[in-house]
Amino acid sequence: MQEKIEKTIRYIENSDRISEETRPLILEKLREWREEQNAINDVAVRFENWWIEIEPIFAELGWV
Repeated sequence: MQEKIEKTIRYIENSDRISEETRPLILEKLREWREEQNAINDVAVRFENWWIEIEPIFAELGWV
């Protein structure tokens, strides 16, 4: 997992698609996750919570 986080950090550092305002916040959180053994669980829970909110919208549009 740490290897994937490192790759993501490098991508975000060089990305033109991420604003200069949010980049430091994203990088800070990724660096925290890199140091945590439970980072995978944290990411999984965040995505699951996001999906619970977004899934009904996708269903309405007929995408799921």
